[in-house]
Amino acid sequence: MKFKMITAAVIVISTGVMASEQGHDMNSMKNGMNHDMSSMKGNPAPMGHDMGSMAGSPGVAKDVSRTIDVSMDDTMRFTPKTISVKQGETIRFFIKNNGKLPHEFVLGTTSELKEHAGMMQQMQGMQMKHSMPNMISLAPSQKSAVLWKFDKAGTVSFACLVPGHMEAGMVGEVVVK
Repeated sequence: MKFKMITAAVIVISTGVMASEQGHDMNSMKNGMNHDMSSMKGNPAPMGHDMGSMAGSPGVAKDVSRTIDVSMDDTMRFTPKTISVKQGETIRFFIKNNGKLPHEFVLGTTSELKEHAGMMQQMQGMQMKHSMPNMISLAPSQKSAVLWKFDKAGTVSFACLVPGHMEAGMVGEVVVK
């Protein structure tokens, strides 16, 4: 019994150390509800959180050129799945969770999203909410907005990084021309 309790404590502590080494504030996750990474804005951060990435940069409300509605649901799909924008355009994504499960909308390069999804798999069960300009976590029936400027031509991905959702096909793309 004593051995099992010590083993469990070591696993919990090592998970927290690993997460804090990856740039995630485990202190704010008491009661399992916050994954605040806002201190990483603009810094070369681990796990693909560098806000100067190929995906673009945080948008400013006064520069928004249009709003695009995005819905997500328990079929593990985004609607629309593909979005077209112009290089330099600032978009307000108005996101609604039409499902009965929590979902996320996270913008990034494919490699950034895959890397972060792997980290989320390792921390499964901690019920984290993201708090950065390129991502939003929504409970069932919630809605919110993400403002993003698309600086470079190319393709920017978006996905739900709740463990298992991206792998089930909950992905989309923004084509920047």
